[in-house]
Amino acid sequence: MLHNSFDSGLVAERMASTSADIAACRAILRTGSKSFFVASLLLPKRIREPASALYAFCRLADDAIDLSCNPRDELAHIRYRLDRAYAGTPLPNPVDRAFSAVVKSYDIPRAVPEALFEGFAWDVDHRRYAALSDLEAYAVRVAGTVGVMMTLLMGVRDADVLARACDLGVAMQLSNIARDVGEDARAGRLYLPETWLIEAGIDPIEFTRRPTHSAALGQVVARLLEKADSYYARADAGIAGLPPDCRPAIRAASLIYQRVGRKVAALGYNAVDQRAVVSKAQKLALVGLAYRAKRSLSHEFVAPPIRAAADLISVSANGQGHRLPNLVQTPAGWTGLGDNLVRIVDLFERLERRSMATRQGSIR
Repeated sequence: MLHNSFDSGLVAERMASTSADIAACRAILRTGSKSFFVASLLLPKRIREPASALYAFCRLADDAIDLSCNPRDELAHIRYRLDRAYAGTPLPNPVDRAFSAVVKSYDIPRAVPEALFEGFAWDVDHRRYAALSDLEAYAVRVAGTVGVMMTLLMGVRDADVLARACDLGVAMQLSNIARDVGEDARAGRLYLPETWLIEAGIDPIEFTRRPTHSAALGQVVARLLEKADSYYARADAGIAGLPPDCRPAIRAASLIYQRVGRKVAALGYNAVDQRAVVSKAQKLALVGLAYRAKRSLSHEFVAPPIRAAADLISVSANGQGHRLPNLVQTPAGWTGLGDNLVRIVDLFERLERRSMATRQGSIR
């Protein structure tokens, strides 16, 4: 009896400690990553909490690289933090402790965050992408990995579902690239496949020096968005393989990012002189649509994974998926839809008012 009581006390202490660390991660994301924080409100709590730990670790790592005077040294430090987290001896801060607990609980292979950080390294190197397959390899690393980790948090290790989750991450990244062509070029970055630009009569080096929209560039952007749409379709085929209470949030994310591409198209595929924006009202409408949609698995569900993702999918599908008791809760179901939408509307409105106040302050 004494032994059992002692064990119960350790478990309770561990649960309280991890809960406090995850609460700290949520607080960081509430101010430092508003888009993720808002989107996470659509997820059931049992997914939202560990997802916050993963996202906080990866997002802070990305920010540290961007703000560092020596990003390669920062990358080395992040890999050291990853070593410690996977060894079960994380650095003594809430983000690293929570991340370490989550990757152990959900048996997230180290290869997944390592691939993500490799994508960060490619950004540090300002790597260019000759062909679409090269760009897909980048997108798998910086976005497909996120889809894989989220799927593992949902308790799904089926290779086909993981492949579709990776497809969704890649589709979202391609949408972002299409939207940010001008912004990236002005920062000295180019993600569009260089062979596509050359085929369109555009010199990649000259374009980066002087980004200018043209009909030829618009065709390249349209071509990239067409490829993104094919991946959205494949990803949609796999959403039915996720737990029912997780599907609306993932479908909403897919619809919102697809709408980014539609906005770029509405601007004549001019992603140099203006930035496509999805309004708050449109996002909320898409969230509602995501909750109403009912899809079943289709033939695209079993399509082979993107070639650059094949090894990542195989490694992730073979884990054991052990979980800690403090991160497992009763599924919330869909009964919280009204409350979630109210909270999302309220948060969007408060963020918009804050943004307006900031702009007005700067004008004065």
